[in-house]
Amino acid sequence: MKSMPSLTAFLSAPRSLLGALCLLSLLGLAQAQDKSMNLKMSSWVPAQHPLNPALQAWSDSIKKESGGTLKFTLFPSEQLGKAFDHYDMARDGIADFAYVNPGYQPGRFPIFAAASLPFMVTNAKAGSQAVDAWYRAYAAKEMKDVHFCFAFVHDPGTFHSRKKITLPTDLKGLKIRPATATMGQMVTLLGGTNVQASAPESRDMLERGVAEGILFPYGSIILFGIDKVVKYHMDAPLYVTPFVWVMNKDKYEAMSGTQKKVVDAHCTSEWAEKASASWADFEMAGRVKLAADPNHEVYKLTPEQLGAWKSAVQPSEVQWASDVKKTGQDPAPILAAFKDSLTKFKSGF
Repeated sequence: MKSMPSLTAFLSAPRSLLGALCLLSLLGLAQAQDKSMNLKMSSWVPAQHPLNPALQAWSDSIKKESGGTLKFTLFPSEQLGKAFDHYDMARDGIADFAYVNPGYQPGRFPIFAAASLPFMVTNAKAGSQAVDAWYRAYAAKEMKDVHFCFAFVHDPGTFHSRKKITLPTDLKGLKIRPATATMGQMVTLLGGTNVQASAPESRDMLERGVAEGILFPYGSIILFGIDKVVKYHMDAPLYVTPFVWVMNKDKYEAMSGTQKKVVDAHCTSEWAEKASASWADFEMAGRVKLAADPNHEVYKLTPEQLGAWKSAVQPSEVQWASDVKKTGQDPAPILAAFKDSLTKFKSGF
């Protein structure tokens, strides 16, 4: 049998080693005293969506850093509730963590909607850091019902339709499924009609002719089977959809100080980029695949056409500013801060 080290040997060890051993002992004691929690994460995208492995990696890292006291189960594919309801699901504790598209509830989060203004964000990875770093100054007030973790965006999306769309005037009379409330305002502004549907419901809506086009990123067009019902794809980074990863406030408050520190260390702009990275790669690969498919046409805009779009969407920014003013806040410094963050992270137009 292996003998235990004697007290004399322990006391004769270097002070630095003794300090390290004491610290490890204290950390182990703190984790041992932490109450174990089994947390539910809700993601409304399909199980095979690239966001889900990123969320799983995020939770695995927390589990490790918490000494196994924080455990997670991921529920994809709207198992716990509809995509439109995920913010309220986190608020009400139906999910402990929820993946939320705030644009699914028009007018509820006017400040955050700045991130979905057209021709703002050029890429998902640095863009996620930029959006997250900017929105942290406003999240506690605008999303006060939940504990904010981080914000992120998908790779820029565009029009995918049955009819080729090259100019803003082509939208007149078309029925379009918008990605966000801001995009919906743009569609209305240009003479189109909005048809509301969540991502999982969109193929059926297009297949039945309820809509003739959709605003979506490229890879997700294939993932949701929408490539079976649309042919034309505008090759322009028109918009991004901003999302948030949020937590139930009561569950956060029930955590120990040690557990909160672990969660806080995973609710950062760096983790926002990590959450978006594999999804961004997936969306870009979708564009390559559609461009190589003879049954699809991925078309670029001429400089004149792009200029027409940028000019036509300017009222969207005016409308956003008006919505923010209704909350009693000044939109000018908010938008300036957003653009500064995009510049800092090299992700703006």
